[in-house]
Amino acid sequence: MKARAKLSIILPVLNEARGIAETLAALRLLAAEIIVVDGGSDDATPVIAQGLADQLITAPRGRARQMNAGAAVARGDILLFLHADTLLPVGADQCVIAAVAAGAEWGRFDVRITGESLWLPLIAVLMNRRSRLTGIATGDQAIFVCREVFAALGGFPAQPLMEDIELSRRLKAQSPPACLRERVLTSGRRWEKHGVLRTVLLMWSLRLRYFFGADPQTLARAYGYASD
Repeated sequence: MKARAKLSIILPVLNEARGIAETLAALRLLAAEIIVVDGGSDDATPVIAQGLADQLITAPRGRARQMNAGAAVARGDILLFLHADTLLPVGADQCVIAAVAAGAEWGRFDVRITGESLWLPLIAVLMNRRSRLTGIATGDQAIFVCREVFAALGGFPAQPLMEDIELSRRLKAQSPPACLRERVLTSGRRWEKHGVLRTVLLMWSLRLRYFFGADPQTLARAYGYASD
């Protein structure tokens, strides 16, 4: 892949009007195509995104389905999947392109978590170390992947939870990830809303159950996602 290959950044969104403008404004400073995939927002998210994204499309609700829909219309040779409440570091586009030019087929960033809880910095450190040890990335870490590799694997699996873990497993079977030390800045709202330690324990439990073969639909209900 050429070092100057174009990067496409894909954001699945649902009712993100409060913060989507900040995220997209920061992305416009990068040399990248910005694709927002709305899953049926009933707030001003689509209106805000329309003026800041290169493409705004709609898709059936569900992060995996939305990200696959964005990948299908992307023009870049490298795809980066970003949560709406996550900010990329300065120069993220060049970091990703350099990693791919050096031979990486996929990778992710380290993460820093914002919020008031004193536990959040520790959680971020543990996330980064665990990812390096296991070769598994989560969506909070802004996973990127070469377009051809993503297509060959069939994209994200059509499941309501753990789609990032499953894609990482499949990618890892082909090649190790590029673990970039530059940090994305992600919101700690999910942890603080339901209690930091409670959320951590819940996620560990869900991942352990997934590892032993639990149905993603069942896990999604346990996490609090409504059934489709």
